[in-house]
Amino acid sequence: MHYNSLNQYLKSTFGEKVYKLSISSGLSCPNRDGTLSHLGCTFCSEGGSGDFATSAVLSVTEQIEQAKERVSKKIKNGKYIAYFQSFTNTYGPVDYLEKIYMEAIQHPDIVALSIGTRPDCLGAEVLSLLDRLNQIKPVWVELGLQTIHEETAQHINRGYPLSVFEVAVANLNSIHVDVIVHLILGLPWETRKEMLQSVRYVSSMKISGIKLQLLHVLKNTPLEKEYFENPFPMFSREEYIDFLAECLSYIPPHIVIHRLTGDGPKRSLIAPLWSADKKRVLNDMNRRFDELDVHQGCLLSR
Repeated sequence: MHYNSLNQYLKSTFGEKVYKLSISSGLSCPNRDGTLSHLGCTFCSEGGSGDFATSAVLSVTEQIEQAKERVSKKIKNGKYIAYFQSFTNTYGPVDYLEKIYMEAIQHPDIVALSIGTRPDCLGAEVLSLLDRLNQIKPVWVELGLQTIHEETAQHINRGYPLSVFEVAVANLNSIHVDVIVHLILGLPWETRKEMLQSVRYVSSMKISGIKLQLLHVLKNTPLEKEYFENPFPMFSREEYIDFLAECLSYIPPHIVIHRLTGDGPKRSLIAPLWSADKKRVLNDMNRRFDELDVHQGCLLSR
């Protein structure tokens, strides 16, 4: 069994190792500011799932330089992807979006933009902007789908139906912007069969990449309260790695695997605690995939 890793894809596309730099747009989310809800998705951290981003007080250029310095021991004089990760990065005035994205895309060390957002925040003006940006350098849009199951989506307070996601993918395809889909494995009360259904569904769509994320229970989230009041089962390390291998068997080789687990900030992690030992997780994963003859080298980006 083989899979198309992000590390391989970046090297073949840009001719060298490329690092993602987490940049903050300073934007909020309609699922937090009261437009849809004040609670957000139940699993989402206080940092809007961008806990490793630099400060939004800094300019985009300053954030890029600061983030480069943080990875300077791993790479010097390299190339980078500007990853707008925290909250919903198309949820703002288009003139502001154009300002911050242009500042990032015009940086000489940036080879691509990756923009995390919701599928219900991709109106016509935003799509037009993404189309223009994509003529300058590659633009990826990362959509937080998490699950295809409507009951689970309501449980986690996602705030939009699957049909909205389908329209967003079609619209992004029409302007030739790469689509990366986020799925969470281990959402409360979902069976493995249901999780695999999400993987198989997404794999059948016209997308360029998938991020598979282990569910983390983090402090100060609605999910933390639920976990303690009405505990739900979570993957052990061995169970998760075996299940990942099964998921990979359904993903066609043209789809790039951008993530296989992820690692939440240790200071706020409630469960599963084994996920905090990233080195051991990676070693066990590689060992297990070796046993299963899975091609290795996936960059487990945050």
